[in-house]
Amino acid sequence: MTLRGSTGGGTRAGRLAIRLNAMLEKSLSGYAGAAAAAGVSLLALSPPADAKIVYTPASTPIPVNGGLVPLDLNHDGIADFSFSNQTSNGGGSAWSMDASAKVQGNKVWGRGSNIFRGRPVAFASALRARFEVGPNGQYFQNGNRGLMAHFAFEGNFGSSTYGQWLYTRDRYLGLKFLISGQVHYGWARLSVTAIQPTLRERGFYAILTGYAYETVPNKPIITGKTKGPDVITLEPASLGHLAQGASGISVWREKK
Repeated sequence: MTLRGSTGGGTRAGRLAIRLNAMLEKSLSGYAGAAAAAGVSLLALSPPADAKIVYTPASTPIPVNGGLVPLDLNHDGIADFSFSNQTSNGGGSAWSMDASAKVQGNKVWGRGSNIFRGRPVAFASALRARFEVGPNGQYFQNGNRGLMAHFAFEGNFGSSTYGQWLYTRDRYLGLKFLISGQVHYGWARLSVTAIQPTLRERGFYAILTGYAYETVPNKPIITGKTKGPDVITLEPASLGHLAQGASGISVWREKK
């Protein structure tokens, strides 16, 4: 449709267009002023186009009394977290599995606590898929350790269990960690079951089945998201790049 103006004051449609343009300009000026007051530009109000989730499939057992199993979320050669799966004997048997931060400032998402070996220990939460882990989270534990599961067998005194991970499959551990001093968010997917207390085998059977992190600082990540245009998957065939650290991931991205 063509709007026809006149040599005089213009048509009603023309005057309306001028009013709308003036209103739009005023609104944009207001947004620009608010952005300037906040110290950001209009461009910064849009999410960055290169936001990526780096997902790594895994099939890593966390063996009973096998020492610490490290987790290097961003493949820079530095362990960000570790898993421990231990048993102990003394008037009974106790099995414990926990997740610990290996770098100061890294934290595990968890709610609740209990007394473990005479001191309070915070739980690590077993999150379900599609849970948002990010800066609005109120439950990153202050300590460097989150208890995942504990089972105590005390002979005639019975048994006790606590923690959120016992008999779970494909649950997610929310993670907060630092890259070059900046906060990033990630998750690790695990399954944890129990081995019955026999003379030969006792403890938890646990396996790490995948993990991911968000490359943009302070950007939330959704647990279990492994597909989409913003997801980079490090397939087993491409894991040779991990020895190269972050530079290896950059090369892999270019090839993709």
